[in-house]
Amino acid sequence: MKQISILISIVLFLGITTMAQSNIKTEIKMKVAVWDTYVTKKDGSIMHFDIIAPEEIKDTTVIYGYGREYLKTKGQEGQPLTSKECRFCHIETVRPLWEVEIKQKGYFIIEMENCK
Repeated sequence: MKQISILISIVLFLGITTMAQSNIKTEIKMKVAVWDTYVTKKDGSIMHFDIIAPEEIKDTTVIYGYGREYLKTKGQEGQPLTSKECRFCHIETVRPLWEVEIKQKGYFIIEMENCK
């Protein structure tokens, strides 16, 4: 009788452990690079925004291209966007809102100042 009780305890323990392990999410969050960007607008004011891109993208021509795409949506196409206007700032963990857009178009823009 004692052996059956021990066997039942072991089976229950293993079942609970397996259930608990299946509920654990081991998701690795994407790391992103933040590129601090200041562009002089056509009216002479300074537009400040951050370009958020996967940390693996280190080619500045790609990053500047993202910035230029964004500038077009703001009627600021043709404004200079080079290493003078856009610099790497830091790496951080992606936020859910950013991740959706990064998966869709490769980058996310955080509007900081004078972006309207």
